[in-house]
Amino acid sequence: MIGFPEQQRSWWMAHGMARASGLHLARAVVDGWLTRSDLARMVQSCAHCSKTSECQQWLADPSHTTPPDFCRIGLEISALAPAHP
Repeated sequence: MIGFPEQQRSWWMAHGMARASGLHLARAVVDGWLTRSDLARMVQSCAHCSKTSECQQWLADPSHTTPPDFCRIGLEISALAPAHP
């Protein structure tokens, strides 16, 4: 199982952001088109974000399909999502 027990909240927030865009981060690593170090960098970026409350509110609304403008990993997610539905 791929996860980040030392940064659980950041892992789940990154995972949720990606999932809303149709991207499964763990599967991307297992399939080999996203490296574990790239995923770790994405999770680390979430860990250093100051928009945790905004992110949690955004993730609570299931109607979203693309990351919000304030998301630190939003551009990466958007770039990866179309490549692997």
